[in-house]
Amino acid sequence: MEPARDLPAPLILLVEDDLSVREALTFALKIEGFAVEVHDRAETLLDRCGPLAAACLVLDQHLPGSTGVEALAELRRRGLTCPAILITTQPKPAVRSQAEALGARILEKPLLGGELPACIRELLGH
Repeated sequence: MEPARDLPAPLILLVEDDLSVREALTFALKIEGFAVEVHDRAETLLDRCGPLAAACLVLDQHLPGSTGVEALAELRRRGLTCPAILITTQPKPAVRSQAEALGARILEKPLLGGELPACIRELLGH
């Protein structure tokens, strides 16, 4: 019998401008076994060289520069098809509609316990 091979950790692209929230989410995701690539603005992700091969994208809606929905729309235009989660506080109906049209799930802040990792696992079918 062949020994089990370790599969690479699923890569989560996280875009969050608040340092404390970014660090907490990164820690929580790594503890759950995910690899995390962190950006503090949508533009740093959009300017990233090379193809984006992520398992899931997590974006804050209220970012400096492009909003989460605007960044997701651009990434979808560029061919990014992975599941996406928009994190925000009290989203307006227009944001909910745009997120739905882009195939993104909305999680409302404050995120409780393991809510984000659980949502990612659900979207990835784990």
